[in-house]
Amino acid sequence: MVTRKDYLKTLTQWREKQLIKVISGVRRCGKSTLLAQYIDYLRADGIADAQIVSVNLEDVDFEHLLDYKALYEYVKKRLCKGTYTYVFIDEVQQCPNFEKAVDSLYIKQDVDVYITGSNAHMLSGELATLLSGRFIEISILPLSFKEHMELASGNPKEAFENYRYYGSFPYVHFLEKKDAIIRTYLDGIYNTILIKDVAKREGINDITVLESVVKFLCSNIGSPVSIKKISDTINSSGRKISVNTVERYVRALADSFIFYKTDRYDIKGKQHLKTNGKYYLVDTGLRNMLLTGSSADLGHQLENIVYLELLRRDNKVSIGKLAAQEVDFIASNAEGICYYQVATTVLDEKTLARELAPLQKIPDHHPKYLLTLDDIMPNANHNGIRQINVLHWLLD
Repeated sequence: MVTRKDYLKTLTQWREKQLIKVISGVRRCGKSTLLAQYIDYLRADGIADAQIVSVNLEDVDFEHLLDYKALYEYVKKRLCKGTYTYVFIDEVQQCPNFEKAVDSLYIKQDVDVYITGSNAHMLSGELATLLSGRFIEISILPLSFKEHMELASGNPKEAFENYRYYGSFPYVHFLEKKDAIIRTYLDGIYNTILIKDVAKREGINDITVLESVVKFLCSNIGSPVSIKKISDTINSSGRKISVNTVERYVRALADSFIFYKTDRYDIKGKQHLKTNGKYYLVDTGLRNMLLTGSSADLGHQLENIVYLELLRRDNKVSIGKLAAQEVDFIASNAEGICYYQVATTVLDEKTLARELAPLQKIPDHHPKYLLTLDDIMPNANHNGIRQINVLHWLLD
């Protein structure tokens, strides 16, 4: 498996800090593998096996630990005295009231606690109250294109086509590149998320209506979406669903990390807008599996890939609104703000002018980028707006 260097670096930076490390992300994105790689790092740094306690609550071998008291006692008996013990609890949300066990371990001396989960619900409610200020969340995503290239053969263009079409879940790279095989694997991930992380938690019995919401969001990646529009569309097809129910379903899908919501930001008014945000899917391969013929929808897939990469680079991402025009992404982090416009090609002069127009009207001097698939000269510049081949940008 590819080494998740950036995430490992983050974990090492927080090592032995008095905070619970919460590693969150969609199922099968590599959380367990990341923990295994971090444990290997600890061993290479001289940490003895006795100092490492690792539990995977989706493994039948640990089924007896699905009671929080049993989980606490199991780990407590294995704590080392006079030196650090590193505690890893994988898919912790499987244990009801797990936060009580985690909090009790956290307050013990020389205990470094790491937990993973596939649902943001674990960071809400009682956990957030009980552990307020005591944890750091490390959100992880499936493979970046740069990580994909470490496993891929062929040139970057061929590798990107596979990355876009089959997606970025780590195990996909070890499967034969045949639609039927990869579709079966992705379908298994999708159904597990839908049943375990959404329907079961929310008490949803009509899975077909939930799937209608999923397909609506997939079909409208990169377009403004309102909850009422989803409800109206599904009702017009003969299925009945209220606005409140749609809102609950969409929130549950976001909590399962299968969709990410991005709000719009009024650049001139300098405020976030509450309506018509956009949704992006955690993996374009899932979208291609769910929507027949979506492989031709290259523009929205490219936008989705850029959005996820901006998240990987520790950005807070918004959609920019400037009067009647729109900037695809406003990305902000500790280093500042950048604006991004994404297009498959701008070789046509009218298309180029259309894509540049919103960036040109932004009344500040933060960096502005136009990302395309066009083969262009390095450092192409349009009056201060840099045009970059998106593959080069992804590999930078």
